[in-house]
Amino acid sequence: QVQLVESGGGLVQAGDSLRLSCAASGRTFSTYTMGWFRQAPGMERDFVAAISRSGGEIRYADSVKGRFTIFRDNSKNTVYLQMNSLKPEDTAVYFCAASQLVLLTTTPGGYAYWGQGTQVTVSS
Repeated sequence: QVQLVESGGGLVQAGDSLRLSCAASGRTFSTYTMGWFRQAPGMERDFVAAISRSGGEIRYADSVKGRFTIFRDNSKNTVYLQMNSLKPEDTAVYFCAASQLVLLTTTPGGYAYWGQGTQVTVSS
């Protein structure tokens, strides 16, 4: 089992940047595929990005390609989401999640463990 705690959210203006962090407990962080999802009010939880155990495979949602970067530091049990050129439509609660699946998955059902979420608000 792994526990996840996100941080780094906040209120920014369009065009600004934010870096989200997700710290994981336990010694087995490197055995989990990690993902970031987001959920706006009244909307479903949407895939943002995922990274394989070693960091060698990465996938992004089309809406964030070229603007967001996911990376991980297994020595620090942490996964990050660097968000640049933020837009008002990026406003949402951002969740990190851990999956025991080897293959990257973009669906929430593929992730067994979730953080509590961190709010990102982008003003126009």
